[in-house]
Amino acid sequence: MKHFLSSSGRVLSFVFDRMLFQVCLYFYCKFLWRCLKFVMRKLTGRCELQRICYNTKPGASRTMKIETSLRDSKSKLLQTSVSVHPDAIEKTIEDIMELKKINPDINPQLGISLQACLLQIVGYRNLIADVEKLRREPYDSDNPQHEEMLLKLWKFLKPNTPLESRISKQWCEIGFQGDDPKTDFRGMGLLGLYNLQYFAERDAVAAQQVLSDSLHPKCRDITKEEISKFSKAEWEKKRMDKAIGYSFAIVGINITDLAYNLLVSGALKTHFYNIAPEAPTLSHFQQTFCYLMHEFHKFWIEEDPMDIMEFNRVREKFRKRIIRQLQNPDMALCPHFAASEGLINM
Repeated sequence: MKHFLSSSGRVLSFVFDRMLFQVCLYFYCKFLWRCLKFVMRKLTGRCELQRICYNTKPGASRTMKIETSLRDSKSKLLQTSVSVHPDAIEKTIEDIMELKKINPDINPQLGISLQACLLQIVGYRNLIADVEKLRREPYDSDNPQHEEMLLKLWKFLKPNTPLESRISKQWCEIGFQGDDPKTDFRGMGLLGLYNLQYFAERDAVAAQQVLSDSLHPKCRDITKEEISKFSKAEWEKKRMDKAIGYSFAIVGINITDLAYNLLVSGALKTHFYNIAPEAPTLSHFQQTFCYLMHEFHKFWIEEDPMDIMEFNRVREKFRKRIIRQLQNPDMALCPHFAASEGLINM
């Protein structure tokens, strides 16, 4: 018993010492950082915001540094500036310039740069709110607008095939699970329908091709290097294997979930801060969904899964690849396909 109490005491002591060390290290680093900022201001004659704007190129690199600087500032004005209403941004910048004792006539570019950054920062927060609102709104079959969107989705994807009735097994032809698609929208609400319709309407040719491939999958070409790794029996089996398709609409809702989580986690800041000259909008989010649908479709073919049960593995691998790409501050997920026209600002 004494040995147990002694061991427990040592463990608690270790945990306490570790916590104390981390707290001390946090305050030390914070104090050291403030001292460094003070020294840099004295040496350069510029505050941190000026140094970022003048020394960092426009885009995600600059905006994310400005966002961190404002959020971590000891000034309440700077802390709250990242969440002001868009209409108050201009006044907020004037207040920041006054607080930092910066003459706007001598530093006109600073105000312009700060405004662009704040529009993106505030816009990103507002975009999350807009997307969340759509996600939380359930599909309502008694709502004429919802029903109209669903029927348009069919027309865009199957323009030459009339829908025989609202409740129909035909919905399975575009990847829904049953005869009434409303049940498939429960996870992502209206957001899933908005994204699917946007893809089918704005990038109709590609959407119809992806749908066709999902229904009639083709085996990917096997490279010479891969052939050399197979035995004769394995090669014969591989050659005869049938490629695995997937349910287009269900995967679209699943990719909507992926895009939503990338947005909420902040991973998409890199992309949006690089492509949106001002505030990112719902259209930018939907264009990103189109890109993810394109890329996932190609990735699925490359992975060549044995069966649909491998979907979660393929999706997780795809998610990790996208996150790795977004960790590059210069990254922009914006290939030039139809859905992205008019939205890209490289």
